[in-house]
Amino acid sequence: VQLQASGGGLVQTGGSLRLSCVASARIFSSYLMGWFRQAPGKEREFVAAIRWSSGRIYYGDSVKGRFTISRDRAENTVYLQMNSLTSEDTADYYCAASTQVDFTGPYVYWGQGTQVTVSS
Repeated sequence: VQLQASGGGLVQTGGSLRLSCVASARIFSSYLMGWFRQAPGKEREFVAAIRWSSGRIYYGDSVKGRFTISRDRAENTVYLQMNSLTSEDTADYYCAASTQVDFTGPYVYWGQGTQVTVSS
């Protein structure tokens, strides 16, 4: 499965962005689709995940209440709506797919990153 992420950019504090991740092949119902981010000098951080079949959702603590993950099964696409952005959200964002039951992974398919920069 190849994943193509897009939608990053430069936004002011308090603004919003929506990231998209398109899969090149069918996403099986057992898959978990996730978003991660990595800021310069920091470890990769789990952001959100969604179970492809049931739609069950998981969020990292730092984004709860501000970010929303969703999926469009017909389009093989996962979205990450990001609201109330702060400079702490500045990072490269990656989409990924896991075949595991646990949302912590491991995630075996990764897309390229899309950069999000939040300016004050």
